Amino acid sequence: MSDYLQLAGKTVLVFGVANRKSVAWFVARSLEEAGARVVYSVRSEARRKSLETQLAGKPVFVCDVEQENAPARLAAELLAAGHAPLHGVVHSIAFANYSEGFRPFHETKRADFLQAMAVSAFSLVEISRALKPLLAPDASVVTIGISSLLVTPDNYGYMGPIKAALDSSVRFLAKSFSADSAVRFNAVGAGPLKTSASAGIPGYVESYLYASKLTFRKKNLETQEVADAVLFLLSGRSSGVNGTTLVVDAGLGSNYFDQEIIRLAMRPEK
Repeated sequence: MSDYLQLAGKTVLVFGVANRKSVAWFVARSLEEAGARVVYSVRSEARRKSLETQLAGKPVFVCDVEQENAPARLAAELLAAGHAPLHGVVHSIAFANYSEGFRPFHETKRADFLQAMAVSAFSLVEISRALKPLLAPDASVVTIGISSLLVTPDNYGYMGPIKAALDSSVRFLAKSFSADSAVRFNAVGAGPLKTSASAGIPGYVESYLYASKLTFRKKNLETQEVADAVLFLLSGRSSGVNGTTLVVDAGLGSNYFDQEIIRLAMRPEK
C-alpha cells in the first residue's frame, strides 16, 4: 500500500517553521513527500524572508500569535487565497524568554510566564477557534508537547506548567469541537530533540546527552521520528485517536532505573 496514510491531495496548514532543524520543517517536508499540499504560517515578515530560499514557490503566510486577532486575520487570508478546506493543522509553536539565564521556578516573572503561555499554549485555542470554519469535517489538529509532564528539570522551568496547559487544552478542544464536528485534536509528546529552539535552553546539551543514556536504545530521538508520529495523527489511519498525547521518547520515560545510570550515579567520588 503505497499511500497507506492517504494524505495525498490533502491540505495541511503548518505553523512554526523556523529553519531546517525545526520539527515543523520535518513535518512539512514529510507531508509534501506524501503528496499533501502544505500551507505555511510563520511568525513574522523577517522569518518569511529568511525562509525565502527553502520555501520558494510555496504558500507562506504570517501570523504572530502574540498579536490579538492575528489567527482571525490569517483565517481570512487563507479563505481568500483558496486554501480551504483544511484537512489538517500542525501547531509547532513555543517560546520562553531565557535571555536572563536560568532562574528558580519561584522567581519566574509574570510577564515571561504570560508571554510563554500566550505563545505556547493559548495560541492553539485561538488558532483552532479562528480556523474552525475552514476545517474539513474530519480534520485533524496536532500540536507538539513534551514526553513527560511529571518531571521537573531545573533548566526547563516555567515551560513545564505551560506545556501541561497545552496538553490539557488538547483534551478540552477535542471535547468542545465534538459538539458539532468530527475534528480531532492530539499532541505528540516528544522526548528531547536537537533543534535550534532547544539550543536556547540553558544547560540543554547536558540534559540531552543524559536523556540519551536513559532511552532503551541509548540513542535520542531523531526529529524525523517525531514528524512520522505527527503524520500518523494527521491521517485518517488514526481516526480512533482523539484528545490524546502520543508519547514518542524511545522509552525514556520508562527507564529511570537503568543499570548504567545507577552505576554512574552511585560511583564513589574521587
